[in-house]
Amino acid sequence: MKNIIQVTFIASLILSGIVGHSLVAKAQQSLSVVYPPQDHQTTSEQIFLIGTASPEEAVLVNGESIKRSPAGHFAPSFPLELGENTFQLRHNNQDLEITVTRVSNEPTIPTEVAFAENSLTPAVNIIKLPGETICFSAVAPPEAQVSVNLPGVTIPLLAETESVTLPPNSGVLVGENTPNSSVSTGKYRGCHQFERVGNFGKPNFEVSLKEESFTQQGEGEIKIAAANSLEVVEVIEDGGIARTGASTNYSRLTPLPKGTRARVTGKEGEWLRLDYGAWIKAEETQPLPSNTPTDSLIRSVTSRQLEQETEIIFPLQAPVPVGIQQSDESITLTLYNTTAQTDTIRLDDNPLIKRLDWQQVTPREIAYTFQLKTDRQWGYNLRYEGTTLIFTLRHPPQVSIKSQLPLEGIKILLDPGHGGAEAGAKGSTGYPEKEINLVISQLLETELTRLGATVYLTRETDIDLGLQERIDMINEIKPDLAFSIHYNALPDNGDAENTQGISTFWYHPQAHDLAISLQDYLVTTLDRPSYGVFWNNLALTRPHIAPTILLELGFMINPWEFEWITDTNEQQKLVKAIAGGIVKWVQDEG
Repeated sequence: MKNIIQVTFIASLILSGIVGHSLVAKAQQSLSVVYPPQDHQTTSEQIFLIGTASPEEAVLVNGESIKRSPAGHFAPSFPLELGENTFQLRHNNQDLEITVTRVSNEPTIPTEVAFAENSLTPAVNIIKLPGETICFSAVAPPEAQVSVNLPGVTIPLLAETESVTLPPNSGVLVGENTPNSSVSTGKYRGCHQFERVGNFGKPNFEVSLKEESFTQQGEGEIKIAAANSLEVVEVIEDGGIARTGASTNYSRLTPLPKGTRARVTGKEGEWLRLDYGAWIKAEETQPLPSNTPTDSLIRSVTSRQLEQETEIIFPLQAPVPVGIQQSDESITLTLYNTTAQTDTIRLDDNPLIKRLDWQQVTPREIAYTFQLKTDRQWGYNLRYEGTTLIFTLRHPPQVSIKSQLPLEGIKILLDPGHGGAEAGAKGSTGYPEKEINLVISQLLETELTRLGATVYLTRETDIDLGLQERIDMINEIKPDLAFSIHYNALPDNGDAENTQGISTFWYHPQAHDLAISLQDYLVTTLDRPSYGVFWNNLALTRPHIAPTILLELGFMINPWEFEWITDTNEQQKLVKAIAGGIVKWVQDEG
């Protein structure tokens, strides 16, 4: 579980009411450190030590007494120098030694005429169209002359004088979201527009300094493809992951339904650029004959109303790429590579849809905007049946106003985070988050059932359960609401000793109002700190079949909040507050 707190920002806390205070107290009789693990490596400039000891005697770190909670838990942070950092802990007659190594995330600038290891880019095969720009970069000694040589082309790489480093996405969560500008040394970059079709092979990078020179071949081949010979691919996953660029660092776009076809207009390693602009991994597609149709006309559109949802049917000549955009009182479906020949659309009076408007935005892009009768959206789905697109909008659940049970008629799915080999975050005594997630979920199941809801759990025991399995359960059950239950943690550069609070995470706009409402209700009702409400691209916020949010109910790594988390009386209050917040939101019709 190396770097478990650093890697799982949204990790989470631990323990359960089953454990209770007696076992916690028992674990506190001796000095223990649960994070960082021995010989931990990090690029952070600081580290926190999470642990516990008997509260009667002081805990010393490198000879200095540290602050602790009433139960004896601690989480102080210390600066790190590059290289090995040793921390000596002492409590009564116990001694512990923890070694943490801080490593640099910057390449080492060569002192000789050479290139830094793994600094030549692009490092993967590149395919682009004529007229497009390809950029090259390298790290070499300062004051050197650097160039890239390809057949018939020499590209000078110029020294970068300034480097601006963006903070990681996790910077928002620790209040450190300011770009870092610094003088750049040893970094070289140059770009070129290739007009000629052909395979240029692997580039040769050359560095010269004081009459010495060195040449090294790059890893990736450069190819310029003819626009009339583009490959056609078909998405083979149920929801092909489309992104804004050629790596997982780039943002997700609307998933592509299985069967979607598009032409490939570029490649970077394992990534394909599709003709409407998105990128997808090659493994999520299969090649089709180059003459397979990928563009479509569309004429009439119709709909059919089912018991709990409405299906809008788009007959197409080819399964084209799609996009979804949700607003407060509307949802827009965009069809790419599509041109309208539409004269007639049938949409009868509908419990959800007020009106359907459409517009040919560009010659190959149509936007269909569904004006809704409510400002709450309860989920949607997209699928292809052959070349026909089925767009499903779910109706609001039928809640009886005459029932004494305020959640009667509501289906709720609870997802206890982590489980099995995946422990999640750990608190001061070493208890894993997976246990408290399950206990709170089971207590919440009982309370929600008492209020009339039909409740489902993704797991009821300590088992391994993958993210996709949890998502598949949500899509299969089609609950009205879904909640993933977690407790929080921080990366190494966070302040574990002083960071507390409840937070909620959402992804689709249909879940935003629920996240805001529940966050405010919990913070007010429980008189707990608010860590905030976040839009976040998490696996368990991405399901769109229902409003889905992820709850981080406190910080396991904070010594004082850990005591609150493991208090069985406080757990009961928490569960009643969550249930009460759900009731309030359901009864408040926006």
